[in-house]
Amino acid sequence: MTSIAEHPAVPAPIKAPSWWDRQGDLIMRRPFNEWTFTHMNWLMPTERVSRGPGHHRPLPRDPQPLNLTYWFDGRDHSLTELHRRTFTTAFVVAHQGAIVHEYYPGAFAGPRTRMQLFSVSKSVTSMLVGIALAAGQIGSVKDHVTDYRPEFAGTAYASTTLEELLTMTSGVGGLETWDVTDSGIKRFEQAVMGGGDVAEVIKAAPRTAEPGERFNYSTFDAQVLGWVLEAATGQSLATYLSDRLWRHLGADRDAFYWLTRARPRTAIGAGSFNATARDLVRLGLLMAHDGVVGDRQIVPRDWVRRSRGSDLAQLAVGALGPSGYDHYGYANQWWTLGSACFDAFTGVGVHGQYLFVDPAADVVIVKCSAWPTQDDPARDLETINALRRIADHFACTR
Repeated sequence: MTSIAEHPAVPAPIKAPSWWDRQGDLIMRRPFNEWTFTHMNWLMPTERVSRGPGHHRPLPRDPQPLNLTYWFDGRDHSLTELHRRTFTTAFVVAHQGAIVHEYYPGAFAGPRTRMQLFSVSKSVTSMLVGIALAAGQIGSVKDHVTDYRPEFAGTAYASTTLEELLTMTSGVGGLETWDVTDSGIKRFEQAVMGGGDVAEVIKAAPRTAEPGERFNYSTFDAQVLGWVLEAATGQSLATYLSDRLWRHLGADRDAFYWLTRARPRTAIGAGSFNATARDLVRLGLLMAHDGVVGDRQIVPRDWVRRSRGSDLAQLAVGALGPSGYDHYGYANQWWTLGSACFDAFTGVGVHGQYLFVDPAADVVIVKCSAWPTQDDPARDLETINALRRIADHFACTR
């Protein structure tokens, strides 16, 4: 008889990931994501962004044909091809404050459907920070994270300024790699959806560069910025957005943030805002018109202007490095598309969400999509080429 010690070791069985572990991947997989991206309030806890009573401001309509083509990959393409090739679910174009084109090819999308906007949420958070600065609730962009969130002392964010969060030059964390199981962004996603401690994931992020040295696209930076805003104002993101912005837009519908599963629940200011495409157009019009709705200044004019471009060399178009595409620069939680102060800029979310603003052409375009993958450089470039072509079309016909 042989002893137990003489038997070769038997490897422990590998436990298959549970639905709970994989829910982020399942929510984002085609074709399910056409449904999940329009029903996040069925899947996660939420907090409402109220539009308030009696403040609806209908958007004028001036329907116009968009029988134009855009150049990509060596030939012209129609907008019909754009929607097919880039899995469009909602597409709304506004010119001079009026909707000129509206199309909902998504199986579950329509004018009243609230869309999951992912990192377009970051641009909304930036707008709120500008409002809080003007109100004196935040002292300065030179303030440190720990001035508002002292629990970040002793972490890589201890010396980080709000300016560095806004420009994603904190130097904290590495590349966001969605296809690496144990990457920072995947651990963040699992904590958000699986009931983990989101703050602990971010606090554990290492320093990888000196503050202000280089651009590194960072959901962590944007999430910390949202937490700073909540601490400074004493309100949740949803309540502050409702009180200071949403109630003044004349929105069609309430919006919402979905929240983490773990308590205390928190909004993902870096990626959990949901609103209708038309209401997102209203946000774009606000940015195209220097922060003004009607005769009221909602977002400070100077804050809007700083969102259109930066004079930092590392944030220029084509200079962002491995965490940005060559056709983008960055400023104030917005992606910029030119060096001129009044050139186009856009909010961008994974799976193809866009809030494109061209102030010079007075054009705003919202495109919601359900890409098969979080990031896709080719689909992104094709989309930007198409959106710029549409803006140029209206700029030339004014």
